[in-house]
Amino acid sequence: MKQNKEPKGEELSTLHSPLSTNHIYPIFDRMLAREDKEELLKQHSVMIWFTGLSGSGKSTIAIALERELHKRGLLCRILDGDNIRSGINNNLGFSEADRVENIRRIAEVSKLFIDSGIITIAAFISPNNDIREMAANIIGQDDFLEIYVSTPLAECEKRDVKGLYAKARKGEIKNFTGISAPFEAPLHPALELDTSKLSLEESVNRLLELILPKVKR
Repeated sequence: MKQNKEPKGEELSTLHSPLSTNHIYPIFDRMLAREDKEELLKQHSVMIWFTGLSGSGKSTIAIALERELHKRGLLCRILDGDNIRSGINNNLGFSEADRVENIRRIAEVSKLFIDSGIITIAAFISPNNDIREMAANIIGQDDFLEIYVSTPLAECEKRDVKGLYAKARKGEIKNFTGISAPFEAPLHPALELDTSKLSLEESVNRLLELILPKVKR
């Protein structure tokens, strides 16, 4: 019987080289398609991207929305600052370059979830149109639902659950969105929610009206 020859020396280096033709192009054409995953889960995946000031209610709405979708047998995944900054992005700070890289990585991870048939919910300040457009382009414009949580600054500052606004006012936090750094409102959000006027239940109901027709098979 002919024995397999173990790679040695240059052969081994070439085999594991990032420039090897075995590794330049992933085997996407042989992997299960997104449609196969969606068929398994009996749902269509979509990206629900919440943007708004700190304290506007993004994460609160995202969590409530996930629960309502889960009740309906729909698989979701929430991404927010707590689970992203403590893990995959724990090496990033808050410089302009790091903020952009933070959103880029989030978008790339979100795309993996979307391609797996999972309804993906992101809750990030993502303060300007350019950075959100970058995320939408990575994920895919057709899959990207931008939800603007437009709660006014005065209300967000009054809530100040984490004490961040107080620190920003004292100058202890630099480039804090809404205080010492600008926030650009989305030009054409799929939905706008002002939690100073809408209850949590009302906000979630409006979201369900928008989302359920898109995700149900």
